[in-house]
Amino acid sequence: MNMKINALMREDQGKGASRRLRREEKVPAIVYGSGKDPSAITLNIHEITHLLENDEAFTSVLDLEIDKKTEPVIIKDLQRHPAKNCITHVDLLRIDMKQTIITNIPLIFIGEEENEAIRLGAILNQFINSVEVSCLPADMPNGIDVDISGLAIDEHISLTGISMPEGVTLIALTHGDIETHDQSVVAVQEPKLMAEEVEEEIVDAEGEEGEEGEEGAEGEEGGGNKTDDDKAGGDKAGGDSGSN
Repeated sequence: MNMKINALMREDQGKGASRRLRREEKVPAIVYGSGKDPSAITLNIHEITHLLENDEAFTSVLDLEIDKKTEPVIIKDLQRHPAKNCITHVDLLRIDMKQTIITNIPLIFIGEEENEAIRLGAILNQFINSVEVSCLPADMPNGIDVDISGLAIDEHISLTGISMPEGVTLIALTHGDIETHDQSVVAVQEPKLMAEEVEEEIVDAEGEEGEEGEEGAEGEEGGGNKTDDDKAGGDKAGGDSGSN
């Protein structure tokens, strides 16, 4: 399914211009890449918000139309207002449909309802939720399925255990030492084991805080016994994010 973005060129730039655009229900954006100069553009807030309600928009080639000219792009970056959660800026990357691109694709874990161990109370522990891949734009998947229906307790799936779509390569496994980069993706564990791991993390964190507190106390003790020379030495020594 083709997804289209309508845009207009813009001359005014800077924070003041961006604020004016947002009051007019427009979103400042920029499009760059493919050896062309970056172009400052504006998008309709309602149109882009509606488009991004579809999660597939983030992993799809979009048709960007400017002055009746269309070019393929992908969403490279997105900024939202921290309180209102509305879109405040969009970065679009021009792409060549004949050249490979590198992008992040979400993992979709399927088969949880059919997993017997999970039905009996085991916990599914997801270590990563997306992977970096290389592929032609036409081969870019919206998501990569990871089937966990057959995982038993203490079993896991690593990167090499993922069935990749045709034409899509995992960047992590293109390095020379595959074993070093073959990290775990998901595992099925006993609830007790999960609880122990969390408790160990809490204890370790508290221990580190205690050590830092002791060091701080020692520092304060030493600092309270400054000599006059020390004091004299101290007195002498004292002598809208975005691309817009």
